[in-house]
Amino acid sequence: MHIKELFDLTGKVAVVTGGAGLYGRQIVAALVEAKAKVYMASRNLGALEKLVSKHRACGYDVTALKLDLSDEKSILTLRDKILKQNKRIDILVNNAVLRPMKKGYHDDASLFAESMKVNATGLFIITRAIGDVMGEQQEGSIINIGSIQGMIGPDATIYKNTDMSGWYPDYFFHKGGMINFTRFIAGYYGSKGVRCNCIAPGGFLTDKTPKAFVKQYSDRTFLGRLANDTDIKGIVAFLASDASQYITGTNIPVDGGYTAK
Repeated sequence: MHIKELFDLTGKVAVVTGGAGLYGRQIVAALVEAKAKVYMASRNLGALEKLVSKHRACGYDVTALKLDLSDEKSILTLRDKILKQNKRIDILVNNAVLRPMKKGYHDDASLFAESMKVNATGLFIITRAIGDVMGEQQEGSIINIGSIQGMIGPDATIYKNTDMSGWYPDYFFHKGGMINFTRFIAGYYGSKGVRCNCIAPGGFLTDKTPKAFVKQYSDRTFLGRLANDTDIKGIVAFLASDASQYITGTNIPVDGGYTAK
């Protein structure tokens, strides 16, 4: 195949959980620009519909659907609706995340359990539901959106002189688990031609990011900056496409060298 064909997603059907957040917008943009048909799914249909309108105005094939990852019936309904329309699903991006522990380490334990219901159990159910479809097809790509906080421990120094904190046990727990879950899924479906990989993004720069954090975090990276609004588009398109057809079970940091320093 020509190199352009390797990255071309024309005719591919993709499901992206979440999609309206900082990284979700990049993920959807990467897939539609590579010509995939994309279904964005989350509980917040309103936020998704705004993005759908923008993409459709550019001629892209994007649809917003309701999804509650804490409800298995909702997950299976989503899968069946997409299959009814397309007869196949080629790409799953597990991007949605619930962050209920607003008070951090000393928050109520029930919120940790709430987090796991979506971020661990929900992840498992949707991956199995769509992974089985891909297994029957004998092809597919599953991409888990992790975090560098699933790879390393918290560094309190990057939060000095800010009201930010890194002490969120549920996030570290499920993002760390996601990396090994990626290896499990890669092993389980590998013989059926289905790949599974994880992306571990670093910090994302917004106009609300405290200046102290920007400097302290940037100093920890080789590239001297936080991520911008295009930095994970390339890796998403790569892992979704045939360009990565011999890559599975990997965790790829996209962090400017933060975890390598």
